[in-house]
Amino acid sequence: MTFKQAKEMIERLELAELSLRNSFDNIDYARRSLDDSLIEQKKILKQLPEKDKKISILYLIIMLNMGFLAGLLVGKYLL
Repeated sequence: MTFKQAKEMIERLELAELSLRNSFDNIDYARRSLDDSLIEQKKILKQLPEKDKKISILYLIIMLNMGFLAGLLVGKYLL
């Protein structure tokens, strides 16, 4: 093996090492991003039952208001 071939081989190894480091950095970034998104999903899942209860209460209030308005209209035109 000549010196030139050895030098080319070392350059290839250095390039491979750099690309592996870059790949590992990308994998680490993706893992951290996935962890962050899982934490956010857990927060949302915790809030869903509470928000569903609030929406149910708001729906009930809207129906009561509609019933009150319908009662006013019926009372005005029938009496």
